[in-house]
Amino acid sequence: MPLDLARFYKAANPSRPLKIAQREDRRYYIDFSSVRGGDTVSEIGRTIVRLSPTEPTTQLFTGHIGCGKSTELFRLKGGLEQQNYHVVYFESDRDLEMADVDISDILLMIAHQVTEGLESVGIRLKPTYLEKMFRGLMGSLRSPVEVSDVSFSVGIASITAKAKESPEMRSQLRQYLEPRTKSIIDAINEEILDVANKQLQAQGKRGLVVIADNLDRIDPIRRADGRSQSDYLFVDRGEQLKRLNCHLIYTIPLALIFSDELPRLSNRFGTAPKLLSMVPVNTRTGEPFARGRQLLQKMVMVRAFPMLPEDERWQQIDQVFDSANTLNRLVAISGGHMRNLMRLLYGCLQKGDPPITQAILESVIRDERDALMSLIDAQEWALLFEAISQRDEQGNEAYNPLLRSLFLYEYRDADGRWFGLNPVLAETKRYRDWQANH
Repeated sequence: MPLDLARFYKAANPSRPLKIAQREDRRYYIDFSSVRGGDTVSEIGRTIVRLSPTEPTTQLFTGHIGCGKSTELFRLKGGLEQQNYHVVYFESDRDLEMADVDISDILLMIAHQVTEGLESVGIRLKPTYLEKMFRGLMGSLRSPVEVSDVSFSVGIASITAKAKESPEMRSQLRQYLEPRTKSIIDAINEEILDVANKQLQAQGKRGLVVIADNLDRIDPIRRADGRSQSDYLFVDRGEQLKRLNCHLIYTIPLALIFSDELPRLSNRFGTAPKLLSMVPVNTRTGEPFARGRQLLQKMVMVRAFPMLPEDERWQQIDQVFDSANTLNRLVAISGGHMRNLMRLLYGCLQKGDPPITQAILESVIRDERDALMSLIDAQEWALLFEAISQRDEQGNEAYNPLLRSLFLYEYRDADGRWFGLNPVLAETKRYRDWQANH
């Protein structure tokens, strides 16, 4: 069977998460739960469907940016829809300026996305208090947008779009909304979520689930009071985020997992965050991890030949790579980071049509290595060497910038969490010199 180049290029696009509800994307999905320490997304779904089918829940989900969280959340969405829930999924960075987020911004975003999602199934809400409040807000801002003249979701969308582009407007919004936070939450519950749940149940649905993706991309800036933005939102104000009367899933920054604030965070929400770890390509002691590598190889080959049975797919490897060793080198250098694997593959495809040669792959790896090298200073190197020397370290907050920058990867095995160096950095002279002396 000849390789369909156009489809392969599209499937290898690193910026597009798989939408499992779509038949073609379902063919590309690989289940990595057996090497990630468990199926965290199924645990989230079970909490909603089995443990709390009638009571609202709030759950937290995290992992490295690009490790496959959005794909797993789309899988969760599809599974819950099969269980007859109405699911509103959205990417938070479309509504929010991630370097400057407050509670009122998140509440507005949820109100906007839920009302818009309900309108798609014929449920149009008329939230009296909120419309009155926004008319007052428009007057104070002298905005040309009249919420009363358009649907509620379109009105909020206009506000959030303008606020995202204007720091001044964000400041004005917060001055107006912050003193009204409790009333806003009560109104969202009474005028949107409670009404929505009743109307959805009248349509035969079991309830409403809201998935706020990409909140893990909130910038780790320090506020004027010295608190990080993520600590302020999810720890200091977490009680308000969980007060909404529906099933909620928030993605949160990975740094919170390794923060001293983790116990307070878990207490605020009444549950520990669920972590989607990286796919290990090596064991914590450095030996190749065959099962992880096999699944990653399968992930690449299914994008090339999604229509073929697995055993026949491997027979076509010479159409994609010049040898099986080149494919193994690709998955090993990715470190089990999904987006990096696709990005390296895409980089090879940009340099030439398949079969991808060892020389082309090594060229892409060199470019990646040199780009990363230029970003790391001496202090970060010292932290990296400390982290990989103490693989059993569970929660050093100093490592958070390394995790966010993808210099350091986090894995799980039967003994718990451990840290590994981004394999591209293991190609550098700096690392090899350090390794030779240790």
